[in-house]
Amino acid sequence: MNLSDSQTGGSGPRRVSAMEAVLAHLRGAIERGEYAIGDKLPSEAELCRTLEVSRPVLREALRALQTMGLTVSRTGKGTFVVASAVEDPTFGDYAASDLLEVRRHIEIPVAGYAAARRTPENLDHLAHLLDRMERETDTTAWVAMDTLFHLAIAEAAQNPVFRRVIEEIRDALARQSAFLNQLGGRREQSNREHRAIVEALIDGSQHDAVQAMSHHLDRVETTLTDIVRPQHADDLPTEGGPEA
Repeated sequence: MNLSDSQTGGSGPRRVSAMEAVLAHLRGAIERGEYAIGDKLPSEAELCRTLEVSRPVLREALRALQTMGLTVSRTGKGTFVVASAVEDPTFGDYAASDLLEVRRHIEIPVAGYAAARRTPENLDHLAHLLDRMERETDTTAWVAMDTLFHLAIAEAAQNPVFRRVIEEIRDALARQSAFLNQLGGRREQSNREHRAIVEALIDGSQHDAVQAMSHHLDRVETTLTDIVRPQHADDLPTEGGPEA
């Protein structure tokens, strides 16, 4: 089985990376019961040989399985299956459903306050950050700026409590952002949603800012739901190219 770990560009429907194909293959095997709860997955070396992918690609897939709650990694012992279906992914200390619930109650009204209270300095900072995000091609760097963007919105609301709340969930936001970008191809779509939020802040429209943030979080939830919905490796187009 060859699940190449190269990336290809171009327009048209998004093709999955080798990491996504490996993840779908392992997830499918767990959901079909080929690996039962309590079973240990084959070693990294064995999986790399079987799937014909590099170790970094495999490790990314294994981390995603753990985020989904299907496996746990035990130091020195390996990776073990702990669930047969994805229920609610976890990002750091928080479940995805809990994180999204809080984000809706905090970030949507915060966007409205930010539209009414933002300063020229806030707008300059957000515009500069957004420009950098739209030019960034490295996912890790983009994710770091994504969390800064949401912190900057909280700062623009001119209430330090809002910033403190976002700071508290910052690590979870970063983990969720990386997860959605890795498996959901969210970066370009997020950039467009972020720009709509900033434009509403520039216009000083509380209504538009609330609507833009609400739409952004709707898309986050939709992408997360699409990822959690069962997929099978045989249904996913893989990208060709030599092994990295």
